[in-house]
This record gives sequence, C-alpha cells and structure tokens, in this order.
Amino acid sequence: MKDKNTFHVNGYLGLLVLICLLIGGGYLFFIGVETETNWKIITAILMGLIAIIFMSSLTIVSPNQSKAILFFGQYLGTIKSNGLFITTPFTQKINVSLKVRNFNSSLLKVNDSDGNPVEISAVVVYRVKDTAKALFDVDYYQEFIEIQSETAIRHIATQYPYDTFNDDDITLRGNTGKVSEELATELQERLSVAGVEVIETRLNHLAYATEIASAMLQRQQAKAILAARQTIVEGAVSMTQMALEQIEEGQDMTFSDDRKIQLINNLLVSIITDKGTQPVINTGDATRNSNDN
Repeated sequence: MKDKNTFHVNGYLGLLVLICLLIGGGYLFFIGVETETNWKIITAILMGLIAIIFMSSLTIVSPNQSKAILFFGQYLGTIKSNGLFITTPFTQKINVSLKVRNFNSSLLKVNDSDGNPVEISAVVVYRVKDTAKALFDVDYYQEFIEIQSETAIRHIATQYPYDTFNDDDITLRGNTGKVSEELATELQERLSVAGVEVIETRLNHLAYATEIASAMLQRQQAKAILAARQTIVEGAVSMTQMALEQIEEGQDMTFSDDRKIQLINNLLVSIITDKGTQPVINTGDATRNSNDN
C-alpha cells in the first residue's frame, strides 16, 4: 500500500461556510414554520444535518504530524499539511508522527568474524516517509524498527573482526565510519517495507565481552609488541646495511665475511636494544684496496 493524498479543505474557510449554512437553515426553518411550508422545513433540516456532519469531520494536524484517514476500514489517504481541515465525514483519523526519531539499541553480545564475543550497540536515526506502509504493511512499525535494527547490527558485527594489525583489513574498531555506513544501507533495505527512511546510524558501544576482555587485552599487547619489534628490526637491518656500504665506499675498505658478520651483529645489537648500551665494535683487520698501493 502506498501513501496518497485525500480530500481535505481549509478548516477556517469550511467552518465559515458551515456556520453560514446553519444560520441559513435556521432562518429557512423559521420561515417554513411561519408559512407552514413543508419543503422549507425539510430543506432547513437537511442543511443543518449537513453542517453538523461536516463539522464533526474537523481535524487539526500539528507540524511534522500527519493524519491517515480511514473510511469504514478503507484507506482514503493521508493529510500531511499542518493546520485545521475539514475532510470526509464518518472517518477514523490515525495520527502518525513525521518527526526525526532515534532508537538506541540494547547492548548486544555477538561473535565477530574471528569468533571472538564482542559487545556492540548502535543509535539509529530515522523518520516515517510513507504513512500507509508504516500503518498497514507492518504490525506496530516502531517495534518492527527495533527488531530489524538489532538484527542488522548482529549481522554486520559478524562480517568483520574486532581488530587486526593489518592496515588493509576492515575492522569494527578501526573502521567505525564504514561499518556504520554499511549498517545504514542494510537497515534501509530492511525498513523500506515499513515506509521508514534511515537518516544515520552510529556505533555507540564496542568492546570485547567481559569474559575474554582481559585475555584479549594481553593478546593485543603481545601483537602490538610483535609489530613494533618487527618494525624496529626492519629499520635496524636497513640502517646496518647502509652503514656497511658507507664504510666500505667512503673509507675504501673491505671486510672479510667473518668480520662483516661480527660488525653486523654488533650494529644490530646496538640499534635494536631498548636499554642503554656501550657496545665495543671490533672491525677486525680491514684490508685496503689495491688502488692505494
């Protein structure tokens, strides 16, 4: 079912016309009684009934509100303009808010793509765009939004790991913006049946589950130390290689393999160690190139 407009006229103008109709009917009724004219009396009664019936259809629509109009179970349409209106008589008027709302999901415990239990929750900002779908295509659209939101959050959380040390990987902790965008896209697909527009979604809580939080913290620390050591070793090897090249080229010296290994070992130890050291670097016996002779 799709949203559509229904019959409604300006309430102030319509009320003025109905009051005039009542006054005219009363005057005609008075004349008809005096002159004993039956058709005038009947016409006056009909005018009064019409005025009273349409006055009963007066409805007020507040800003960012709408009224869905039902005539004996049949959906006639929706009034989205705010103000005072006269619409079809004998109708049921259901108020539907068009305001922007937010839903804060409960704290959910799910397993990420690595199988680690994590706690996650999100805030969903939405509003109703199609009142007919919200009222008649789903049962209690607000509860529908809550259930579908939590389902989408669970599904997204299982697609990615909580954290990795690879910059190319998408993680829940490191890429919250992208994860939120994917959550909004999936949630919009789920809620379109209810005529709801998803404006924004944001993760507002993300952490390892309590039972593994301590162990995962140690694991993160170990991975961080390993990654740091790897970076230090790579830099030390590069610096050592550069130092040997500069010594051999700048001083016009060559080292034997054994002395070169010893020099490399001493340089690596002096660069990599995290404590203050006073290394003694033994260069051994170096031989100058034959160009010096």
